[in-house]
Amino acid sequence: MPDLPPVIVVTGTGTEIGKTVVTAALAASLLHRGLRVTVVKATQTGLQPGEPGDVDEVAALAGDVRTRELVRLPDPLAPDAAARVAGVGIPTVAEHADSVMHLVRDGSADVVLVEGAGGLLVRMDADGATIADLGTALEARGARVGFLVVATAGLGTLNHSALTAEALRHRGLDCLGFVIGSWPEHPDLAMRCNLEDLPNVTGAPLLGWVPEGAGRWEPERFRAEAPAWLRVE
Repeated sequence: MPDLPPVIVVTGTGTEIGKTVVTAALAASLLHRGLRVTVVKATQTGLQPGEPGDVDEVAALAGDVRTRELVRLPDPLAPDAAARVAGVGIPTVAEHADSVMHLVRDGSADVVLVEGAGGLLVRMDADGATIADLGTALEARGARVGFLVVATAGLGTLNHSALTAEALRHRGLDCLGFVIGSWPEHPDLAMRCNLEDLPNVTGAPLLGWVPEGAGRWEPERFRAEAPAWLRVE
């Protein structure tokens, strides 16, 4: 039996820090290498039916990727809270894992990217399971899983990043490395120091950074430049 394609879970040290644009940059880099890419958003919150979501942004920026959004909730909250406010049930993390594994096994992708919601320990279902638990559930089903963590550039990022890396190690989950989600044209002293300090405090490599505002670029420019931003092995 051939090896299953790897699953890369894109999580973050918080919310609104560039996970979607990093996911698009990673997808564009993989497409540049000739790989087939599937992008999954387990739970999309803060949007009404019919509005373009994160997977639509990834596809618009990165190009020819297959996308799948598993759940959508209207309020901009953590998935469990958004479901509670909306008065609806949501799939368990185990059910999310089954859905992702179906995409892993169907032979249409060389890499499957899963974008989380918020940070690593945001609750994804009514039982309190998290995106970290999704990684564990995928591994239990035979997937090869690695976490890519998106971090901010400035003050505070070392603590948040170290906590995220420690949580992954505590669960026996593979941290592929960190990516700075938005790197300004003129970084301050703290930001420049963080380039050296992030690998030291997290024990994981800094794999690159995405230029500030890249999510607003024309797709052609984004696709041409994205492969240089990340060290994708």
